[in-house]
Amino acid sequence: QVQLVESGGGLVQAGGSLRLSCTASGSIFSINAMGWYRQAPGKQRELVAGIVSGGNTNYLDSVKGRFTISRDNAKNTVYLQMNSLKPEDTAVYYCNAHIRPYFGYRESDYWGQGTQVTVSS
Repeated sequence: QVQLVESGGGLVQAGGSLRLSCTASGSIFSINAMGWYRQAPGKQRELVAGIVSGGNTNYLDSVKGRFTISRDNAKNTVYLQMNSLKPEDTAVYYCNAHIRPYFGYRESDYWGQGTQVTVSS
């Protein structure tokens, strides 16, 4: 079994910073892409930032220049540093990873439980 455990959410004032972490554990042969999604009330889940095993990254336009995604492959962990937070960043943030649990198995999508980020104005 593979688990993704997130931490780091919370309440912050506009202009503040938060750092989210997500660690994968369990049966893991390899991890390809990792990323962070978010879902605000009444809205669809959207990709905030992604990073592949080689280090290439991509970002939602509205967070470019404010958020930074990184990963520690040795720790199976992905981070999201969020600076200059805005009230519109308020959402539940979900970690996602494409994981091959055993050699020869296909990759599957795994999700964390979600962590609330609330930015007050």
